[in-house]
Amino acid sequence: MSDIENQVRRRRTFAIISHPDAGKTTLTEKLLLFSGAINIAGSVKARKAARQKQRGISVASSVMQMEYRDCVINLLDTPGHQDFSEDTYRVLTAVDAALMVIDAANGVEPQTRRLLQVCRARNTPILTFVNKMDREVQAPLDVMDEIERELGMTVVPFTWPVGMGKQFHGVYDRRTDQMRVFAAGEDRAGGEEEVLAGRDNAVTAQRFGMEWTQAKDEMELVEGASPAFDEAEFLAGRQTPMLFGSAINNFGVREVLDALVDLAPPPGPKPSIQRVVQPTEPKFTGVVFKIQANMDPAHRDRIAFVRVASGKFERGMPLKVVRSGKVIKPNTVVTFMSQRRELLDEAFAGDIIGIPNHGVLQLGDTLTEGEQLQFTGLPFFAPEIIRSVEVADPLRGKQLKAGLTQLGEEGAIQVFRPIAGSVLMLGAVGQLQFEVVAHRLEAEYGVKARITHSTYQVARWVTCAPEDGGEQELKRFIDANQHRVALDAVDAPTLLVDHNATLRAVEANWPKSMRGWCSTRRCEAHLRLFDGGKPQKMPS
Repeated sequence: MSDIENQVRRRRTFAIISHPDAGKTTLTEKLLLFSGAINIAGSVKARKAARQKQRGISVASSVMQMEYRDCVINLLDTPGHQDFSEDTYRVLTAVDAALMVIDAANGVEPQTRRLLQVCRARNTPILTFVNKMDREVQAPLDVMDEIERELGMTVVPFTWPVGMGKQFHGVYDRRTDQMRVFAAGEDRAGGEEEVLAGRDNAVTAQRFGMEWTQAKDEMELVEGASPAFDEAEFLAGRQTPMLFGSAINNFGVREVLDALVDLAPPPGPKPSIQRVVQPTEPKFTGVVFKIQANMDPAHRDRIAFVRVASGKFERGMPLKVVRSGKVIKPNTVVTFMSQRRELLDEAFAGDIIGIPNHGVLQLGDTLTEGEQLQFTGLPFFAPEIIRSVEVADPLRGKQLKAGLTQLGEEGAIQVFRPIAGSVLMLGAVGQLQFEVVAHRLEAEYGVKARITHSTYQVARWVTCAPEDGGEQELKRFIDANQHRVALDAVDAPTLLVDHNATLRAVEANWPKSMRGWCSTRRCEAHLRLFDGGKPQKMPS
């Protein structure tokens, strides 16, 4: 086995998905704790700055790498709020598996459904962690039934809870045939865990009484009604292993880590327009799936997150940006561990590397050692809300444009520059995005912005196929519609209209140009192609 093949085999790259407040951030922290990446974990409620340093984790880190059981685990955090779904969807294009966190009290919630639709569309393998079992929650059979009914997946419980709420005594591991006894508290990983072996253990029955009897009856019911674990069904995203626990009390976290190592697949082939790229190929390829501005506000930096698709990355190696043809030689590439950045010397398929970026790299860019490749599948959804933005202090106009340019590049907001007119337009999926952008403009760029209502309500990217006249026909369309055409962050032409009725009228008057309109950006000129080139919609 070659070094590249061995390194790829060791990689596990996954994202944690959940509805807000299901415990995703807490579980992320505890996975780092149990892998040995950090030494002490703090309560999620303790968000003061001093405690934040001690906890050793920043929710904004987004990407974390750790080692566990001779595997290199790349963990990608995702925003929980639905207004930031677009960023989450892009992150999900960079992973090989997903860990779904379910609040045992609330069951399957709206954001969970949306994210599962994205995972299912990509056949992403999903593991399920049912959290907060030490609180007053739904019966485990009800949670299991709801997941199967709401998400259309077969559930295979790997562990089963003994009691719940104040009577939560632990979980029974069906694979190892033993019960791990629950103990509340503990910031640190390790320590002695009490384990009781076998279902017929008299000590277990005596200590836990009715809760143990009920758990045994439920497990017998589950075993009679549920199929056995099927690896092929799991890898196809049709079956999910389920584990129970309490992340805030460190309980059940180690089992999650073990399941990820044992079950989650290593990096697989990645399709491009030209061919399918195998992860064990010797030459490096990668794709930019996320850009983050001002991760270190003191240095005004922008980091392009690149998922390595194949080969071996070495610091300083020449890489071609296929979209522009430019060659870069990144020497300060970083990897992320909690709040720490570490210079990276090498990386392999499945790894996430951070390349400092000053406008050279854009979302969706493909990097190679010279080959003309174009990876597909990175979504840019049409905004559902459009607003105008102006600077409160006219002397800060330059700073406003610079801030919005950078925030637009990272996908935090969609920025549109009207061809005719000077007022910038912002597009977003939800209102919270505007509030976050206004806050970041003031905090990071020193600009107080006024975000006001706009007459525009609908946005569509416009393309024109070569057989319909290509660039010449597109130019005719733009010249005739200057009053409602704007350019986005990568200069892709966008039609802005007030109503869907207007959109239909424009489409009727310009059949060649509007034949290419799309609710996702798929402009060939900017290498923003999508799976099958078909319009996509935000899951409802």
